[in-house]
Amino acid sequence: MASTDALSAEYREVTERCGVIDRSERGKLALAGADAKTFLQGQVTNDVESLSAGEGCYAAFLTPKGKMLGDLRILDTGEELWLDTERVALQELFNMIRRFSIGYDVQLHKRTLERGLVSLIGPGADAVCGTEALPATEHAHDVVLVGEIPGRAVRTDVGIDLICEAAATPELIAALEDAGAVPVSDSTAECVRVERGRPRYGIDIDDNVIPQEAGLNARAVSFTKGCYVGQETVARLHYRGKPNRHLRGLRLSAPGHTGDQVEFEGRPVGRLGSVAQSPEQGSVALALIRREAPPGSTVTVGEQAAPAEVVELPFAR
Repeated sequence: MASTDALSAEYREVTERCGVIDRSERGKLALAGADAKTFLQGQVTNDVESLSAGEGCYAAFLTPKGKMLGDLRILDTGEELWLDTERVALQELFNMIRRFSIGYDVQLHKRTLERGLVSLIGPGADAVCGTEALPATEHAHDVVLVGEIPGRAVRTDVGIDLICEAAATPELIAALEDAGAVPVSDSTAECVRVERGRPRYGIDIDDNVIPQEAGLNARAVSFTKGCYVGQETVARLHYRGKPNRHLRGLRLSAPGHTGDQVEFEGRPVGRLGSVAQSPEQGSVALALIRREAPPGSTVTVGEQAAPAEVVELPFAR
């Protein structure tokens, strides 16, 4: 684990200039065929059929009862639909496609080991990889050439992701470092994510969570598209219900750990998800907290019952 001074230096890089990190471990698939969009439209929460080449979206795929089996990024390349997801959700995504695409003109291709994925984080990302002309909309993407390495650049909320042939990943990272990007650790990248209040599947959310509980409706759910698996529960909760839990931020008075129990007035109201030590925000965490403990409440965390403040997300505004 990097020292506090090293993490602070990396944090300055990603908030003021540009850091680079290899995220090739993410699960990656591609769908081709005339029915690829039609099929996926009926399986995920966002509007895939409205995408044009060069556009993308974030979505979830659910159980029939509306619980999340995973989340994913979908990119329309014009030739295929690119899908990437947390590695822990890859098998469920693969199984869903194999099981329910029977009868559709859809070809499923594995890309996890064939493609690298490198993230540039920070305001200098465009200058490093020459993507100033890429639309500012999140998930916008286009083919690029970084040095001599071809790839696809994808706009993210904090910079640019670059997808390339797996064998070219080390060369791509070297080219980005030559252009000014500084290598950063997982801890620093996770700190930026936590500050922005973006949950991670397998840590902050799992197959017991409905998208609205995790604050994902605005980013991941279309309420104007046609039917999809789990739609009834998602729509009913959105229009008529009140979630029992909400994704919140916690300002911790002492370092916490993922899984630590959170209590309010002596009753359990959640558990810590992602935890980070932010140079700007201090000790912070994400957690699904029951609505009995609204923002502004003081809760206690872990066996030491350390006090923490419940806050609205994101931390950094």
